[in-house]
Amino acid sequence: MTRNLQIYELSIRGVMDAVHDPQRMALAPSVRQRLLFDWSINAEDMGSLLVTDARGNLVLDSRLWPPRPVNVADRDYFQVHLNSPSAGVFVSRPFQPRMTPEDKSIGISRRLSAPDGSFAGIIVGTLRLTYFRKLFDGMNLGPGGTLTLLRTDGTIIMRRPYEDSSIGRDISHNPSFAPLLQGEQGTFFGVAALDGVPRLYSFRRTPDYPLVVVVGLSVNDVLAPWRSRAWLFSALIAAVDILIIVLSVLLSRQWRRRMDMERHLVLMVNTDGLTGLGSRRALDDAADIEWRRARRHGQPFSLLMVDVDHFKQFNDRYGHLVGDDALASVADCIQRHIRRPGDFAGRYGGEEFAILLPNTDAAGASAIAETIRAAVQKLHIENADSAFGELTISVGVVTDVPDAGGNRTFGELRTFLRAGDEALYQAKRAGRNGVASLGAAAMAVATT
Repeated sequence: MTRNLQIYELSIRGVMDAVHDPQRMALAPSVRQRLLFDWSINAEDMGSLLVTDARGNLVLDSRLWPPRPVNVADRDYFQVHLNSPSAGVFVSRPFQPRMTPEDKSIGISRRLSAPDGSFAGIIVGTLRLTYFRKLFDGMNLGPGGTLTLLRTDGTIIMRRPYEDSSIGRDISHNPSFAPLLQGEQGTFFGVAALDGVPRLYSFRRTPDYPLVVVVGLSVNDVLAPWRSRAWLFSALIAAVDILIIVLSVLLSRQWRRRMDMERHLVLMVNTDGLTGLGSRRALDDAADIEWRRARRHGQPFSLLMVDVDHFKQFNDRYGHLVGDDALASVADCIQRHIRRPGDFAGRYGGEEFAILLPNTDAAGASAIAETIRAAVQKLHIENADSAFGELTISVGVVTDVPDAGGNRTFGELRTFLRAGDEALYQAKRAGRNGVASLGAAAMAVATT
């Protein structure tokens, strides 16, 4: 590879000498073309040999006379010589030729200087990357081996196995590139930037050119003999591990089934099957918790006791199935109108429900009770035994609040619940389909 690059460079030097020779430049174009470019035209993988002026326009073209109307001022091989008189031989990044459908190429270029030393243009010879691809294909590096040609700035020129997307890619920021700059040649262990495969790398710089050849042998290929001997032990260990995993999975499944059953049982115990509200047990537990929390934080605590009016007569007239549907509808109204996370509604017994309203004063509790009462009446469920002609509810409201000295209205939860029942009875005695709050006198009786 180095010898071929040197031959291409000699061809470039020959054109450079001719450009500076007025006699050869004065020859007829056909003769001059043959004299300057005969060798480069016959070279198998040589693309074009070009000479540009200081603006990047072609003035000599190995492919055609007059030169093709191409400007290469934007190419890196032109910009380097324009900005750096001491660049010497420059190897460009891979690029796609503009005027021909050739494979990707690289440019090998030198600067042209005017007699006064100013920039006069460049001479560049393009080399098809198929040259390196054919050269690399003759190497046997094992299934996971790689062979890479890089510029010293980290740009990939060719790689085996070949991937078009990797050509021209910059891997200078990858950790595996840094060791390539430590010397003319060496060996190190690294992980490939392109495919993430760990490999043992050997590299060597190309003399006189900013190129590095890197050979990578896959660690898997290197360790294959040792791995074949260790396979039996690994298989035995894997079998034991699989057995442990299977047993763990089976145990985990059994544990999850038990937990699911426990959660289902808890749900069944804490949920009333007909109405979907809390069961009596869940209601008692929630009442005890909220009762203690209200006292701990000095907050008001309200209770609504709800009863369906004339429900026994309703059941006798319309049947138990219709009665069950009516209770479910009332429960739905209740659930839709208590929306705070701490609010709780449960079936107290039969057609009676209890609603716990933490941190709610008497006025707020009465407003919620009236909203629920009105919502039930709006269902317009027929009840011929009611004076209103439709299904209604009565609601009793009671509130436990602290006074200025921190004393509570009720001393015990049982007394509080009994006061809720008394408020409900007041609502029924008042004609049903209404809301009644326990007055101060009645409150005093209830607390004794």
